[in-house]
Amino acid sequence: MIPGDCLAGATECAPGLARSAPLGHKSGMNETPDILCIGSVLWDVIGRSNGHMRQGSDMPGRITRLPGGVALNIAMTFARFGLKPGLLSAVGQDPEGDELMEACAQLGCDTRHLYRSEDLPTDRYMAVEGANGLIAAIADAHSLERAGSRILRPLSDGTLGSAETPYPGPVALDGNLTETLLDEIARDPCFAAADLRIAPASPGKAERLLPFLRAHRGVLYVNLEEAGILCQAPFDSAPQAAAKLVERGAARAVVTNGGEAACDASAEGLIAERPPEVLVTRVTGAGDTFMAAHIVAELRGAGRAEALSLALDAAAAYVSGDIAS
Repeated sequence: MIPGDCLAGATECAPGLARSAPLGHKSGMNETPDILCIGSVLWDVIGRSNGHMRQGSDMPGRITRLPGGVALNIAMTFARFGLKPGLLSAVGQDPEGDELMEACAQLGCDTRHLYRSEDLPTDRYMAVEGANGLIAAIADAHSLERAGSRILRPLSDGTLGSAETPYPGPVALDGNLTETLLDEIARDPCFAAADLRIAPASPGKAERLLPFLRAHRGVLYVNLEEAGILCQAPFDSAPQAAAKLVERGAARAVVTNGGEAACDASAEGLIAERPPEVLVTRVTGAGDTFMAAHIVAELRGAGRAEALSLALDAAAAYVSGDIAS
């Protein structure tokens, strides 16, 4: 067990992943973040219905707007676990961007290093969810893509690191960046000392992670569909997919498969475990919660098997509604 208090903002503690003190950094605006989260920081617009839905369904429900994006979802989970995450992304100087900056700060995220664009609007994500899961979603992350390498300047200009003194800490990276930029990151000396943890933003962007297979770098967090896209082959199980990703060049792969067994694969071998059975009340953000919980567990000394188990428990608590958004 990881000692500490209950998760901030949660109705219950995520099993085994309670809040504790930041990892070696004193509080204060001049201190380096505990972990960097690079990728999409935007507004999530989510419509949820308690009924089963299909194409063309018109159902009663609730529509909410929440701070979101893969990088921010991961960062918010880190903050709940007592870490101080730093964000590297693009946020517009429009009213939506100002509101998002304030919301991120209130959620415990370090926004000092965000790129604020004068001419690019703040990105958005829209999804529709039913009792039977995600029905459809559209991610408008075009501003992040157009900002490109400008969001990474703090890692090269000496603010957080440089090519000569690369940033040495953990980095959570999402696939909303372009494949060109992700390819540069995989080979960039500014990231040479970083503990890279990478996830696609969606199955449609899974192929953007191919540079990390070629570079044999980082830990890939993917679901079964995304693993199939990266390997250009269908899989029946997470262990099968994770083993194939390592065979194709991944230094390490963590593959999830909904309510079926998840798997952590590396040159050391395979570790698989089924998630707890829970009533699913939401799905958007579940993968991000899993990834963040897994990283936190390992940062606090958990072995591979324990980290996988703790991450599955945290994701189950999230989709059941036991952990607040």
